[in-house]
Amino acid sequence: MKNTRNQPVNIPVSKLRPFEGHPYKVKDDEEMDTLIASIHTVGILSPLIVRPIESTEEYEVISGHRRLHAAVKAGITEIPALIYALDRDSAAIAVVDSNLHREHILPSEKAFAYKLKMEAMKHQGITCGQVGHKSRDDVSDTESGRTVQRYIRLTYLIPEFIDKMDNGEIALSVGVELSFLDEQSQYDVLEQCEINDCTPSYSQVWRMHKADREGLLTKSCIEGIMCEEKANQREMFKVPMERIRKYVPNANAKQAEDFVLKACEHYRRYLLRQRDRER
Repeated sequence: MKNTRNQPVNIPVSKLRPFEGHPYKVKDDEEMDTLIASIHTVGILSPLIVRPIESTEEYEVISGHRRLHAAVKAGITEIPALIYALDRDSAAIAVVDSNLHREHILPSEKAFAYKLKMEAMKHQGITCGQVGHKSRDDVSDTESGRTVQRYIRLTYLIPEFIDKMDNGEIALSVGVELSFLDEQSQYDVLEQCEINDCTPSYSQVWRMHKADREGLLTKSCIEGIMCEEKANQREMFKVPMERIRKYVPNANAKQAEDFVLKACEHYRRYLLRQRDRER
């Protein structure tokens, strides 16, 4: 099965496979529900881009993982796709480039995407010197090689800290410093986060990283640093994210906070108007 004059061909869903190791999350959220409804109504308007999997009759998706997921949910059995005979490394670069332009992309998605593209470029020999400076600079058209390197560091975080990063609970700079700690040390930090109901500041993780470089980082050292009261620490009122997601299902922690504050301001104005009417 191949393209005819670059025209899409219909491929059975059973022969399509997600790109192995692709970094982008496919979620069953409100946007997915909208996409499923659209496919039910008008079908798939934009064909997938796929490549043949060597020595099989199956295809690996390069662009269109969300459309594939939605089509399966919608009960579609065949999907239009453009087929390109790409090798694994060229396909990996295409997977990354076809998704980095998205309006909403999680820090972890960008981190693993940059890593995937960097490794593919190294396999192709697109590098300069032992540390691959040219590769880092060529990975992104919009971000510097140093920024790319910092994002790639996030791939060394334990899953729990990756989730905190994606939810906006810890900053990029904090995640980068944490990534230099070994897995056990990261779990020791996480334990202190849960005990003290807090997240580490940049100053705290920087000191932990420094102690680790000097061979002085221990569990008791982590406990001592994490027990300190941060200079900007304030009394906090917390609401479980599950309760807020009912109103803003796709928001991260910062967006949810902004939503709640705006809602409070609107309600305050409502109460003032009610009070004025009662006078």
